[in-house]
Amino acid sequence: MTDDHTPADDEIEATAEAAFEALEALKAENAALKEQVLRVAADAENSRRRAEREANDARAYAIQKFARDLLGVADNLARALAAQPAAADETAVKNFVVGVEMTEKALQTAFEQNGLKKVHPDKGEKFDPHLHQAVMEQPSDEVAGGGVIQTLQSGYELFGRIVRPAMVAVAAKGSGPASGGGDGQGYAAEADDAGASVDRRA
Repeated sequence: MTDDHTPADDEIEATAEAAFEALEALKAENAALKEQVLRVAADAENSRRRAEREANDARAYAIQKFARDLLGVADNLARALAAQPAAADETAVKNFVVGVEMTEKALQTAFEQNGLKKVHPDKGEKFDPHLHQAVMEQPSDEVAGGGVIQTLQSGYELFGRIVRPAMVAVAAKGSGPASGGGDGQGYAAEADDAGASVDRRA
């Protein structure tokens, strides 16, 4: 200790050192609190988004059962239009057919406005087990194996979730213009399995 260094100076230095350590501790605590606040805010935001997503899903799919019940109505209207007379001369019959067509169109419009979309694969479209259910398999001279020959009943999906798969006839393995038919083997099991998986999803 030098002559000009007094106990008071030691006390000042100790106080300054203690203050510095306290400041560093406060900085560390402040950083920890900031991190905790950010973590809590992130958790709250994730919870809010999850709740919002679940609420949206609940609203979107609340009509699923109701929509499924209405599909029978849509099917009956489609059958009625398919069975209309080829040559209907009577005005009353023509008006009746027009009324059925308008009703069917209005129902399909209502479906689309509420997110319910028809699944009706065209001839030759590749079989999709997520959207279609193969109910029969047969050789085809026009459609390659694994392609849709005919849609027997339209399917529907609600916001990307299948409500009812489209029931289709599928070309047997080996079908197509080149082969002139198929061996009828190898696809039925796959189609049936795919259809069953669709039923479980629906």
